[in-house]
Amino acid sequence: MSLNVRLLSHTPSPDVVIAGAARLCYSQSHAVLAVDEVHREEKKMQAFVQRLRRSGHMSPFEHATFTFAVDGLSRVTSHQLVRHRIASFSQQSQRYVSQSEVDIVCPPCVRDNPEASRLFRQISEDAHNAYRRLQELGIPKEDARYLLPHGWQTHLIMTMNARELHHFFSLRLCRRAQWEIRMLAGRMLRRVREVAPLCFEVAGPSCVVEGQCNEQQPCEKPFRSTEELLDETDH
Repeated sequence: MSLNVRLLSHTPSPDVVIAGAARLCYSQSHAVLAVDEVHREEKKMQAFVQRLRRSGHMSPFEHATFTFAVDGLSRVTSHQLVRHRIASFSQQSQRYVSQSEVDIVCPPCVRDNPEASRLFRQISEDAHNAYRRLQELGIPKEDARYLLPHGWQTHLIMTMNARELHHFFSLRLCRRAQWEIRMLAGRMLRRVREVAPLCFEVAGPSCVVEGQCNEQQPCEKPFRSTEELLDETDH
């Protein structure tokens, strides 16, 4: 299974909610009126969101949440995901769900090398055969799974707010990030841009957002735009 990312749900009109929350901070209006005002004036809403992003005033972004379904991700990458603690995760359990077939993510550099690909596949099949044999010997799934490689595919649902998503994109869309989580982040960004184009008009590493690299060891190939990095993560 290839990596698949679906946006399951999100805060209705996320751009409006973010802009309305920001306007309320500087308005004498009631909360509902502040949101209605920016909803009626699209240019004002756009200006508010852009100003928030540029100034680093990100607390209003926390009012918009996004929930994703992710299939075909390796546990190598899901282990990286859970380091983003301002998020919620529900992941398929190998303790309760039997791994009935070889279901592993193969890195492109391995896939493109015939000898490496053969070895990778053989070891994966050997591990799975041993996993099944342990269960036949009465070993519970929760213990037999210790044999399975980190690259085994998993399925999960996760929720992040827009502020944490910007932080996630800043780290995981950098060229220095691991290839699979870059691919995941790129597909997530494409999905949220469809429903919150103002909020995520500019997103990604510091070379895109700030115009300069903040890494201690720069890649020396800065992205020029969000569009450019999204095009690259699709390959």
